[in-house]
Amino acid sequence: MELVIGCVGKPSAGKSTFFNAVTDGKAKVGNFPFTTIEPNEGITYYMTECPCKVRGKTALCKPKYGQCVHGTRHVPVKLLDVAGLIPGASEGAGLGNKFLDDLRHAHVLMHIVDVSGTTNEKGETTVGYNPLNDADWLTSEIHNWIYNNLWKRWPSIARRHGATQAALRTTFQQQLSGYGASASTVVAVLNSLGELTKEPCNLTTWAEPEVHALVDAFLAIRFPTILVLNKADVGADTDKNIANVAEKYGSDKCFVASAASECFLRNMHAKGFIKYEAGDMLFTTVEDDASLKVPEPKMAKRLDHVMDMVLFRHGSTGVRAAINAAVDLSNMVVAYPVKSLKNFTTPEGDVFGHAVLVRKGTTVRELAHVVSPTIGANFAYAEGEDGRRLAEDEPITTTNLIVKFTTVASKEGQPAPPPPVEDKKPKKDKTKAVVDATE
Repeated sequence: MELVIGCVGKPSAGKSTFFNAVTDGKAKVGNFPFTTIEPNEGITYYMTECPCKVRGKTALCKPKYGQCVHGTRHVPVKLLDVAGLIPGASEGAGLGNKFLDDLRHAHVLMHIVDVSGTTNEKGETTVGYNPLNDADWLTSEIHNWIYNNLWKRWPSIARRHGATQAALRTTFQQQLSGYGASASTVVAVLNSLGELTKEPCNLTTWAEPEVHALVDAFLAIRFPTILVLNKADVGADTDKNIANVAEKYGSDKCFVASAASECFLRNMHAKGFIKYEAGDMLFTTVEDDASLKVPEPKMAKRLDHVMDMVLFRHGSTGVRAAINAAVDLSNMVVAYPVKSLKNFTTPEGDVFGHAVLVRKGTTVRELAHVVSPTIGANFAYAEGEDGRRLAEDEPITTTNLIVKFTTVASKEGQPAPPPPVEDKKPKKDKTKAVVDATE
């Protein structure tokens, strides 16, 4: 599947700057509300250890998409930067309707929070704003958008459900498919609601609390969200705000970042003033590498600021860690389909040329269809790195799975040989056979 991360938040929180920091896109940036109107789409990268590293193939590794840098694989992921959200969006305030419509295409959300307190809830410049509740009201707006759409039609939904005697999963998928709900998502929602959705279920007895519970359960599964505490190097109350937000929502959901610093470091690297790789906690200057240029005093001062206020304090600019966390939250794993289990080449001859993101629980046969519709349609069997035949319904649960697919037309158009079967019949005595033939 194609994984899409939605970059969301209020105007001027730094969404477009974050987008530019982790993609090669050129999103418009500005310190005024609604800089972004049409959603920006770009490619970012999930960074994970490539299997080439522990197998001594780093020098030979040749990804067809993304790249492998010193054994770290950069797997492409789509990033969507949508218009800023303000309070009242679910009622049409600002660009609310457009924002919420664009949101349907995302699988996991990254809420960019201006943790510096220098912009208010509408994205307007201010001082001393408390961002503690920003995550709550954004979730509330998305909730109200879905809830309002359901509740105004609930009487007809309930009557139709009873008249058709449909299963709950059928009724709810019909109502939630417009928000990108798959059949598996609806089943997970029903399971999380427990007794409330026990069949047979009379939806005409449901009131507002039950529908709110349905929407809450749906959002938790359909739009898992991490918080990116952006602008971590500016503002007088930033450290206090970071601590308060992390305490409320949990440090495992919060990622401190400075997207502007990442953009600056990337730009300085591109111009030859420093050597820097995304996610690093250090960069190299002319003092350590004479091939680099000497930065102007203003540049040098900002480099010192980034080093002191971002890299030393937080370990990195945080943007790559946030991308990785979003992909992990979406429950994805990486599989490496190969043609040869000896040299790990693909049909094109590239070592570990393909890396495929799929959801945990995807079966081996489903993976075959993801790799190629042709392989899926002509699937014969699959083998793991150890040569073991994998059951076609075996779920994929770990990352870095190396798998070889054999199809029914894999050998010069001939069917693939069946799995070996032990011959339990006694072997014929060849000597006796010869004798018998001569008598």
